Amino acid sequence: MSTIASANGAEKRPHPEIVQIETNIACNAECPFCPQKSLRRRPHRMSDEVWMKIIDDTRGLGITYRPFLINEPLSDKRMGKIMQYIRKDETARIEINTNGELMTEQMAEEILDAGIDVIRFSIDGFSEETFSQSRVGVNYERTVERTLQFLKTAKKSGGADRIEVRMIDMPINRHEHDAYKKFWSGHGGIPIVTHFYRWPWEPGVKRAMLPCMKVLREMFFFVNGKATLCCWDSHERGVIGDVTKQDVLDIWNGAINQHYRKLLAEGRRDRILLCSRCEAYKDLQFDGFPREVVNA
Repeated sequence: MSTIASANGAEKRPHPEIVQIETNIACNAECPFCPQKSLRRRPHRMSDEVWMKIIDDTRGLGITYRPFLINEPLSDKRMGKIMQYIRKDETARIEINTNGELMTEQMAEEILDAGIDVIRFSIDGFSEETFSQSRVGVNYERTVERTLQFLKTAKKSGGADRIEVRMIDMPINRHEHDAYKKFWSGHGGIPIVTHFYRWPWEPGVKRAMLPCMKVLREMFFFVNGKATLCCWDSHERGVIGDVTKQDVLDIWNGAINQHYRKLLAEGRRDRILLCSRCEAYKDLQFDGFPREVVNA
């Protein structure tokens, strides 16, 4: 959690370091581990007025913006426009995660021209057979081709500071890890194998009575303008405010968020509906967790 320094050195209001914005609820994939297709939030697309307000409320704060949440960002044809709007703030950074299939040449040019800083391609396999078991509905050959083309275009234009190609570690793809890393590093990407995470409230997920890191730095907005405690809140169980009625920093520093942050700093996930069935960070050692950042 960061604060702003005024001209006389006094500290102003605390603010998030990262802001995620769900600009629509569309996705071209039907991945078995993701609840995206079960979403019932409306509208289907966040209005321009709402995403602009979120950005305007946080300009000049050195925010990292991620214009996606539980959706595929490139399914929103406004993505280039949205990134250009963010880039009007010289202190801002832009990051997205994408499955890559919708990365057309035009989309690549738009987001590179907008000055994207970090892009992460989620490609969970090094063969069509393996990939098709996790990224259901996504064409493997097209995805690889378009990711390779993006890497070439970015290198030629000098765009994007960091381009990752990420694979979720699963039993079906472990035999491909080495070949995957060798191939993508050889084409200019940064290959990463990430841990598999189960969403809260899925069958069999148990609570981990631990603190949570996300609430200290990150803020998340649904397509309807509501702010939620966590990016893993698929069904609005942890709403902390509504940007159509409140200022972003009022929500961040509001009583609800402060209360939740205090409980999570103490590891009291059982006291919050959303977190009461969440196993995030279950293997992380929390010695020295900075509870002093909690202001409630």
